[in-house]
Amino acid sequence: MIELTAAQVAAATGGRLSADPEVRVGGPVVVDSRRVAPGSLFVALPGEHVDGHDYAAGAVAAGATLVLAARELDVPCVVVDDVQAALGELARHVLATLRERGDLRVVGVTGSVGKTTTKDLLGQLLRPEGPTVVPRGSFNNEIGLPLTVLEADESTRFLVLEMGASGVGHLTYLTRIAPPDVSVVLVVGSAHLGEFGGIEAVARAKSEIVTGLAPGGVAVLNADDLRVAAMADVAPGEVVTFGTIPAADVRAEDLGIDRTGRASFTLRVRPGAAGDAATSARATLGLVGEHHVTNALAAATAALRLGVALPDVVARLSDARALSPHRMQVTERPDGITVIDDSYNANPDSMRAALKALAVMAGRDRRSVAVLGEMLELGEDSRVAHDDIGRLVVRLNVKLLVVVGEGAGGIHDGATQEGSWGDETRFVPDVETASALLRDELQEGDVVLVKASNGSGLWRLGDELAAAGADAAGGERA
Repeated sequence: MIELTAAQVAAATGGRLSADPEVRVGGPVVVDSRRVAPGSLFVALPGEHVDGHDYAAGAVAAGATLVLAARELDVPCVVVDDVQAALGELARHVLATLRERGDLRVVGVTGSVGKTTTKDLLGQLLRPEGPTVVPRGSFNNEIGLPLTVLEADESTRFLVLEMGASGVGHLTYLTRIAPPDVSVVLVVGSAHLGEFGGIEAVARAKSEIVTGLAPGGVAVLNADDLRVAAMADVAPGEVVTFGTIPAADVRAEDLGIDRTGRASFTLRVRPGAAGDAATSARATLGLVGEHHVTNALAAATAALRLGVALPDVVARLSDARALSPHRMQVTERPDGITVIDDSYNANPDSMRAALKALAVMAGRDRRSVAVLGEMLELGEDSRVAHDDIGRLVVRLNVKLLVVVGEGAGGIHDGATQEGSWGDETRFVPDVETASALLRDELQEGDVVLVKASNGSGLWRLGDELAAAGADAAGGERA
């Protein structure tokens, strides 16, 4: 973060100063006292199970010079009415200051699926051009986004922000803190339908990243998704589209998938769409799954708009790797078993994409194994959505399905109704039982997909299966 005095922090947040006005904050802004470094600002957030105020004294003892708090404490602090809102105001102030001082460009990414992978790809495309800040993991909400903004300093050239929403108005709040120069919208899908109340509400919520653009900003929209493409109508300025249809400004042509599940395509740019003299180049992705073509196109389009040359975009896409854990992370175990760990999250769209990648990687010569858990936050459509996934498993000829947990039971039912019998489909009550089953069942040559919403806990099984091979192979991961 840029260096601020305690008085400046108080002014930015509208807080009451209870510290020496000249005390300086120059270290990282943290909400976890274990991450405190010399000069930190510790943000004392109240939580369901712990209260950050209880850790304020320890944070100061560890080197924090100031605390943002909701009540008076026996440490140097700025007292505000709402700590979370004050954190957002501080981030808004710092970003506005940085924009006044230099040529910092902000990229916002949203969508029902693919946000984290796309922001990771963007980071890998932009870092060679200059200092770039990218969120850790999925720092995409009203706490994570301000913390990411506050990592930027005078040297930062690109600030990539993942923007998540679970309701209408959420992205309006985030874009008020950090109005993007480039807003990327990936897909309007079925994630969090239970919270939004319907697909059209999802579309309205995602469009807020477009209406929240900074003056002169560019909307980068997925032409393959009709609800995303329609957001051009609310864009305050220029629109650039990406996709596989001929009308897209930046598009993938001659798409192919190899036996490892990696896609290659010709990246073609409409003249003038990205200000680049070159109009096409062949790209091969290092990421597993055809669905990553959408993410790669989105990242490429944003990077091109930010001045990265097309040959560099293509070369960096080929070198790019999955950086965030549990997202189509492939481990080739020394016992001949391939593990695809996509257990960070799941919704019907991402579940279908992962299952198709499993089918491609297994091909005709290897046994495909799908270990699937519950897809959360689907509302009244949950049972039907799980049933549909079970039926898809059978249509894709997955050889062994292991369904984990009562909430995912509809997957087992759908597979059974579609014609999967006997030992082809197993239902187990929990992760521990699934682990024991797989220890007995897995054999050399198997390709295993682990997929569920994060709250299901199936990520623990993903870690276990990958570690079984990574330990013996020195931690190598494809």
